[in-house]
This record gives sequence, C-alpha cells and structure tokens, in this order.
Amino acid sequence: MRLWSYQLIPVLPNKMLVSQWRECIAIKRQWEKGTLKHRLVSYVMNYDKFTFEMYVFILLKEMEKRNINFQGKYLNEIVDFCSNRERFTTYNYYPEHNDRYLKQCLYNLQEKADRGIITKEEWQKIEDKFGGYL
Repeated sequence: MRLWSYQLIPVLPNKMLVSQWRECIAIKRQWEKGTLKHRLVSYVMNYDKFTFEMYVFILLKEMEKRNINFQGKYLNEIVDFCSNRERFTTYNYYPEHNDRYLKQCLYNLQEKADRGIITKEEWQKIEDKFGGYL
C-alpha cells in the first residue's frame, strides 16, 4: 500500500492511477474502521481528512483528464467520510510528500521500469519530467 507523491500523479501510468484509486478506497475503509495500520500510509490519520480528500480529488482530476472511468459511489463514500466540502479551496500537502519521498517514489518506479512492470514509454514520461531528481 502506498500513496504516490502527489507530484507524480500527472505522469503515473494509467494502470497505476487506477491502482492508486483502489488504494485510496482501501485506505478510507480501513481508516474508518480503525484498522489502518500499514506503515507506508498510516500517516494520513495524523492529518485532517480534508488533506486525504484533496489527494483523492487530484487523483480523480487526472483520471478524468485521461478518460479513465471510476465508480462515483466510491467517491461519494470518501466525500461522506471526509465531509469537509466547504473547505475545498487549496490543497494541503502531506508533509511526508517532500523531496525525499518524491525520490523514493521515483526509485520505486525506476525499479518497476527495470523489471518491465511499466513500459519504457511510461518510464520515459516520468524521466522527462523528473529526470533531474535521480
């Protein structure tokens, strides 16, 4: 389980965007039940739910841009869980999503490219935008 750095969302391969959407649904459900104990994502509970909601909206905005369909009922679940719609003004970034975390995510993606999990073309998009970080 992982929330990719918000900066990577515009260049993540489609299948990874969809996987990230599923991760967000899983995070929401586990958070709601009080069972979110995964070391890579449990930090989200240290912040206002609004921050999580904004991350989800950034993700969905990119999915819509790429014409990737998602089920609205899950979005409604997240919105109802977060219930801070009136505060939708600016995105509060997770402090954990800093330059160091971006580098960690980039190395993770590079390994996926090296192992053929993402295509050379998909990796090239990422490298074109963030090559100087590696």
